[in-house]
Amino acid sequence: MASHAGGVQTGAAPGHMHRAVSGWLVFAGVMMIFGGLMNLLQGISAIRTDRVFLVTQSYIFQFDLAGWGWVHLALGIAVVVAGFAVFTGAMWARVTGVVLAGLALIANFLWLPYYPVWATVLLIIDALVIWALCAGPSRGGAGRSEMGRPEMGRPGAGGPEMGRPGAGGPGTGGPEAGGPEAGRAA
Repeated sequence: MASHAGGVQTGAAPGHMHRAVSGWLVFAGVMMIFGGLMNLLQGISAIRTDRVFLVTQSYIFQFDLAGWGWVHLALGIAVVVAGFAVFTGAMWARVTGVVLAGLALIANFLWLPYYPVWATVLLIIDALVIWALCAGPSRGGAGRSEMGRPEMGRPGAGGPEMGRPGAGGPGTGGPEAGGPEAGRAA
């Protein structure tokens, strides 16, 4: 466990795994929940054969409106559940979220002739969800020292201590660099 200057200990207790959930993952989870609810409402509306949908005659991917409704209902439920799972920070939840958002993106693209504005909004939401899930923290964590790179300027972090004069090391102003302490005897 690492400690900060104030003496506060960070890290999880032994035996307890704590996953960091970044702002991108929170954004993705919230957008998945709202996008899934919008898909759910879209599916219910299509199953009930609402009169708000435009049905064109010459569309290559033309299916029964109720069939599309069941597709969007099932996708909506799955996306909402996966959206809540993303808040755990688990990698499987992120992968599942990307797959489900991709399927929802395809379904909404094929849904464009039925309700163009609603489908376009959901296309944008699904694309943002995929981006946010892929841009989230890496598996090893978001900290520099956790990714194998030492932090600069922190004593004991593995790098040269940049903030202390005379600490040694190139470019720090220490005796080896010919800095102000070069002529002094230790």
